[in-house]
Amino acid sequence: MHPAFCRCCHAFPAPAVPGRRAFGALAAGVLAAALPGGARAADPVRKTSLTPDQALALLKEGNANFRTEAPFRAGQGRERRIELARGQAPFCVLIGCSDSRVPPELLFGRGLGELFIIRNAGNTIDTAALGSVEYGVGVLGCPLVVVMGHESCGAVAAAVEVVEKNAMFPGVIGEMIQPILPAVLAARREGGTSLDAAVRANARRVAGRLSNQSPVLQGALAAGRLKIVPAHYDLDDGEVHWMEAG
Repeated sequence: MHPAFCRCCHAFPAPAVPGRRAFGALAAGVLAAALPGGARAADPVRKTSLTPDQALALLKEGNANFRTEAPFRAGQGRERRIELARGQAPFCVLIGCSDSRVPPELLFGRGLGELFIIRNAGNTIDTAALGSVEYGVGVLGCPLVVVMGHESCGAVAAAVEVVEKNAMFPGVIGEMIQPILPAVLAARREGGTSLDAAVRANARRVAGRLSNQSPVLQGALAAGRLKIVPAHYDLDDGEVHWMEAG
């Protein structure tokens, strides 16, 4: 009989859940995990060496190429896939909307393994999303977090309907848009009654929450290793407008 087997309840004990202190070591072990077939990587995957400003400049350059339809070659071939099989080292965490018209890799001309993306309707932050952002920054070493709203966002439009008309939505859609309501109210207090004003306010609010509520991100910000930037994407001309501080 297995030594860990319990004769009383006829079961194996539940595995221990690692605490927050052990999370970093555990995640680092995952990053250095096995190659396909079970062979371990010879060396851990190196984190990006880009600074926050350099990472942002790459996104700006990629979006300019997208808007002008300039030719570019994103890393997505066989060699890149083999390289990424050893692990990932993205340079940006991007929080975006699920809208099918807003695919981040295309908008920024990026290839495989460059963007660590969290998408949901309205580009909001819940526990799972925040944990994903912290993983991207604290473990993968991303120097940049972008929160990107977009023109004609349906989730923000629904939140505006709730504020202006006390609208009701089926299923859990109403619960999903609740985090957006404070941004809509903030935009109205500042005189912004348009949908775009609410979209921009929502992106700024999410970026502010990341800066204020996550000790992991606060530490990286204080050390100058991280920049958090809200942005707004225009569907018509393909341009990303940046709302950088200063």
